[in-house]
Amino acid sequence: MGISVSGRSVLVTGGAMGMGRLYAERAVREGARAVVLWDRDAQALRTTAAELRALGGAEIHPYELDIASVDEVFQAAGAVLAEAGAPDVLINNAGIVRGSYFWDHSDADIDAVMNVNTLAPMHITRAFLPAMIERRTPARILNVASASGTLSVPKMSVYTASKWAVIGWSDSLRLELVKAGHGHVQVTTLIPSYIKTGMFEGARGPLMTPLMEPEFVVNKAWAALLEGKARVQLPWTVALGSALRGLLPQPAWDVVAGRVFKVYQSMDQFTGRQAGAAAPARQPAATEQEQQNQETGSRA
Repeated sequence: MGISVSGRSVLVTGGAMGMGRLYAERAVREGARAVVLWDRDAQALRTTAAELRALGGAEIHPYELDIASVDEVFQAAGAVLAEAGAPDVLINNAGIVRGSYFWDHSDADIDAVMNVNTLAPMHITRAFLPAMIERRTPARILNVASASGTLSVPKMSVYTASKWAVIGWSDSLRLELVKAGHGHVQVTTLIPSYIKTGMFEGARGPLMTPLMEPEFVVNKAWAALLEGKARVQLPWTVALGSALRGLLPQPAWDVVAGRVFKVYQSMDQFTGRQAGAAAPARQPAATEQEQQNQETGSRA
């Protein structure tokens, strides 16, 4: 059964910019009681918080923190629980990527991608989930993964690994909540292909898979999480690719993915947003965490 955010609280990681901001705006416009923004960019937080307050209605609670730090996550979570209570809707949106061959990654690259993309959503959810369970009212969790978490993609090996892990954890958590009798907390996993932002400069969508507008993805994800839908794969070719990958022998799939759909070539011309380049004002898919870690990479 679907829920409404009217009168409820929503927390968005990477909420000061890009798609995170779009989720926050949607919550305010639909009558949320409180919207909590987590981001590293203090200036962006102030700007976004002021503009969201100007929309009227919702209490806006901005928090500056690095979600890669477990200590900062739990400190901020404690403050949120005391100030606004456990979120009714938790959106794990923040993420980073490195677009290079695996052997060109530094230790810091690998740690950053895995910490922000995989471990942070786990720790953030763990910080709030006990209170969400105990409250016994309908609650939702949206975990943002990627189509690259279902298919191998050259020049995205660490990012792909991080998103494979997110998909497995997110859907297992969904089942655990049902099994343990906590079905009032429902989990949705978002699995999008490339989104049309500067973060994907140079990347090419596979066959029949155009780069998507951020608003389109947010609208689909928002509807799915309120309905408690288990999984959202965008566009339709993502589900097709996953099905074919499971049915075909590896050599046959390599031919289909490499020569037909061009999945394996999608990052060949990738450049990403160059250091110092400004993000589009309204619809970048990248969160501030992504921008801080974007010397050579982009985000899916």
